[in-house]
Amino acid sequence: MKRRIDKLLIISTIICLLPIILSLFLYDKLPDQLPIHWDIHGNPDDYGSKFFAAIGLPLMMAGLNIITHFVLNNDPKKENASHVLKLIGKLTIPILSVTLLPITLFAGLGYNIPIERIVPAFVGILFIIIGNYLPKSKQNYTVGIRLPWTLNNETNWNKTHRLAGYLWIIGGLLMFINSFLNLYWMASFIIIMVIISVIPGVYSYILYKKGM
Repeated sequence: MKRRIDKLLIISTIICLLPIILSLFLYDKLPDQLPIHWDIHGNPDDYGSKFFAAIGLPLMMAGLNIITHFVLNNDPKKENASHVLKLIGKLTIPILSVTLLPITLFAGLGYNIPIERIVPAFVGILFIIIGNYLPKSKQNYTVGIRLPWTLNNETNWNKTHRLAGYLWIIGGLLMFINSFLNLYWMASFIIIMVIISVIPGVYSYILYKKGM
């Protein structure tokens, strides 16, 4: 049987590597150390070598993209997962690569990049989209809230993902709004992540104890 070429894998991997073109163009102008992490106020607090930031990071993103595609494509229940959520999973890393890696380069050149606004806005939009499609995803092993109780019972899965969908949408809206207000975006992000992760998990366990 002839194996079909995964065009999306090839295209998305190429997209992950695109920042290398910009890196090569700017390489001689870049400082020896470039910011690779920012604190809650948007100030760089960790640095990497020029080669690592300009060449190594795109290669790492490409590697993570390949692993993500492999996992999603080999889920025994992949047909149950929302096609939109699978597509988001396969495109998130390429989008991050062509968005965040150029920010690293230009930040290293001294440009004032408001990453404390860009990241929450991007994450907020992503949460809203994911929240909209979580209730439409059936039981599978790679996409959704994969707990022993949700995977064991279809009713538990459906109810948990319906609640999670609302929470992710609300959390995404709050994150997006906060990208303009800039109220401790990292702390807000952590709080929202805890809420949208813990509450569905607890709810799923309660349903399990009730026999669902």
